[in-house]
Amino acid sequence: MAISLASLRRGGDARPPRLLTYGVAGVGKTLFATSAPRPVVVQTEDGLGTISASTFGVLRSFDAVMEALGSLYTEAHDFETLVVDSLDWLEPLVWQHTAQTHNQPDIESFGYGKGYLAALDTWRSFLDGVNALRDERGMGVILIAHAEIRRFDSPETEPYDRYQPKLHRSASALVQEHVDAVLFANYRVSTLKSDVGFNKKVVRGVSGGDRLLHTAERPAFLAKNRFGLAETLPLSWPELAAGIPFYAMPPSAAPASTTEARS
Repeated sequence: MAISLASLRRGGDARPPRLLTYGVAGVGKTLFATSAPRPVVVQTEDGLGTISASTFGVLRSFDAVMEALGSLYTEAHDFETLVVDSLDWLEPLVWQHTAQTHNQPDIESFGYGKGYLAALDTWRSFLDGVNALRDERGMGVILIAHAEIRRFDSPETEPYDRYQPKLHRSASALVQEHVDAVLFANYRVSTLKSDVGFNKKVVRGVSGGDRLLHTAERPAFLAKNRFGLAETLPLSWPELAAGIPFYAMPPSAAPASTTEARS
């Protein structure tokens, strides 16, 4: 395709978002994601429970996941949001596919670290499919992952523990590059000191049950966003959508391609 001035577009145009939402077990990540407009779920784990949502069922191979993305790209449908649940259950399928492609018995057989680097090409194929649904079919994207606590080696301070997506480090970095926001879901936690005698105090974590969505990085967790969101929101789709231009602006003000996708 020839490049000309006619192909220019404004960088601030509202487009469907690509979100990575990760959090602690049971906080409500899947319910949150399936509250987005007209969702369809690509499942790699059986995490829907009683949630009513369109799904391909639990997919057991990387090829099946790509076939699901392909059907959403080529076939007529009215889905507006792709939900992938979850990335950390997709990762073993990525490793399996990578090993088979390179005639290796498993991801560790490549040699020290080489298998995980080779797996990035498989991850890129998946992300290309996701991006095609966003760019050419006008679908929002929500990628779900579980959280884990891992040591973070900061160049400015002593190492410390923090929450981050439960993915191999290189895969996590690649996914983060492709999304517009990394959102951490957790319960509101406070601490309570109790005197147990003998001048000793015990500190206990106490949860009030409030579920929060963190949008900006802090020492305790990884997060980011490109929308200027409040640093902490309730874990509620309407609360988040109100701060994302694609959902917040009226359809008549959206670019033509995205207006058609939302109609």
